[in-house]
Amino acid sequence: MKQIRKYFVAAACVMGGLTVAAPSWANLALAQKNACMACHTVDKKLVGPAYQDVAKKYAGQADAQAALAKSIKAGGSGKWGPVPMPPQAALSDADASTLAAWILGGSK
Repeated sequence: MKQIRKYFVAAACVMGGLTVAAPSWANLALAQKNACMACHTVDKKLVGPAYQDVAKKYAGQADAQAALAKSIKAGGSGKWGPVPMPPQAALSDADASTLAAWILGGSK
C-alpha cells in the first residue's frame, strides 16, 4: 500500500508540473499558430520588437494586458518604428488577451 501511495504522489507531482508548464507552451503555440513569431522573437528585435521589450514598455501600466490585446487585434504603426504591424482582426478577444498576458509575463 505504501508503494502505491508513493507512486500516486510522484504521479501527482509530475502532472502538477505539466499543468504549470502547459500554459506557457500553449501560448507559444498560439503565437506560432497566428504567425506572430514571423515578425517577433522573445529576446531580440526581428521585424517587430522583441516581446521582452514590449513587456518593458507596458510595465507598470494598470491596463497593460487590455491595451496590448487591443493593439494586437488592431495593429498599427509608429509605436515601434516605421514598419506597421498588420491587424489580427480574426484573432478572438480571448486569444488576444492570452497572447498579451504571455508577452507581458516574459514570454517564457
